[in-house]
Amino acid sequence: MSETVRPTRPRLSVPLTGIRQAGGSVARAFGRSWAVVARRLEPLWRVVSSWALWAWRYVRPVLAVVSPLGWLVLASAATALVVGAVFGWAELLLVGATLAVACIVAACFLFGRSRFRVEIELNPRRVTVGERAIGRVLITNIGDKRSTATTLELPVGRGLAEFAIPGLAANADTEELFAVPTNRRAVIHAGPAVSVRGDQLGLFRRVVKWTEPIELFVHPVTTRLHPTAAGLVRDLEGQITKKITNNDISFHALRDYVTGDDVRYVHWRSSARTGQLMVRQFEESRRSQLTIVHSRDRRYYASDDEFELAVSATASIASQVIRDGTQISVVTEGLQLRTHSVVSILDDSCRIEPLEGETGNARTFAREATKRLPPPSVVVIVAGSLMDASDYRSVQRLFGGDTNVIAIAVALGQKARLTDVAGLSVISIGALTDLPRVMARAV
Repeated sequence: MSETVRPTRPRLSVPLTGIRQAGGSVARAFGRSWAVVARRLEPLWRVVSSWALWAWRYVRPVLAVVSPLGWLVLASAATALVVGAVFGWAELLLVGATLAVACIVAACFLFGRSRFRVEIELNPRRVTVGERAIGRVLITNIGDKRSTATTLELPVGRGLAEFAIPGLAANADTEELFAVPTNRRAVIHAGPAVSVRGDQLGLFRRVVKWTEPIELFVHPVTTRLHPTAAGLVRDLEGQITKKITNNDISFHALRDYVTGDDVRYVHWRSSARTGQLMVRQFEESRRSQLTIVHSRDRRYYASDDEFELAVSATASIASQVIRDGTQISVVTEGLQLRTHSVVSILDDSCRIEPLEGETGNARTFAREATKRLPPPSVVVIVAGSLMDASDYRSVQRLFGGDTNVIAIAVALGQKARLTDVAGLSVISIGALTDLPRVMARAV
């Protein structure tokens, strides 16, 4: 047998590195070309974007009157008309025409303008939890013609009050009353009041804003404390510290004169007796300063009611200290409360809400919150029943030995007691009524 010899085709061998280099060259060339095109189109893009933003400012209010249901009906009408016309389905054409007519009729309810003056009043503006608060809305037609009937919506906290406003003659007015829920401490916003024009189907809705929101403060429940016990500071003229200074009120000792000393403090009688200049030294007096460190970290509280009790305790102490005229600072995570008056501290206490998530330890929070405050003579730490004694001690170590630190542990329903933990006074209260009695024992 003879063997058949098949001719072999020559193979072209291309190194892989050459392919990679060629691909990289193409990519770089494409990148350079795209950069050139982008630079040339940049002025055009700026003009187009500016015109688009200008047009959107005018188109957006028009599109905002269409509700989600209205967009659904419009899309359904357009789809039905297009599909019906393409496939010759009379039924779809009828459905599309019906929906289109409904949209046209609904849009007619948007036309017309009313001129109102709307006033919102809350009486009173500040209440305590559980007290009654009544709101009043006064609507006046300030136009020259009779207004059409409309609906007025007023957000109140998390709720929404709706009022059906009848047609009003020129300069006529009507008023509506509403109750504000005050069952929990909060800052309740009433408003803004808006009038709503639209159809009964809810396809279109035009909203006109008439007022700005106003605030109702629902203060926490507080209790009165003994005047001097609340501040935990007996000497309102200033407390003597162990720090030595060159000028103050409390005399400490005499020392030799050093160049630069104020000659007003030279003790001439002692200088004449010893034959060398002697100057007075003083113990520094510190103005009474109370700092309340209130933690709103939820992990330190067993329940929401316990958290509210802690806020009431802080507000009670701070209110009495302000009445006594002692300087005070109240800090919590991310918030320093205003303390220039009792009303301001109660208003800001309404804004204290539980803090969720990781917030670091108590020592870090207290250090950051108090580092810009005046040096305190008394520090009160307020937290829930789940804060450990070690956390209180870590906060205590931030302050000097001449600072009196007291911890208030709020344990809802527990018996009130006063304990000493390694030199730290820990006051435990189970109800707000325990606070005056236990605080009086702490001083």
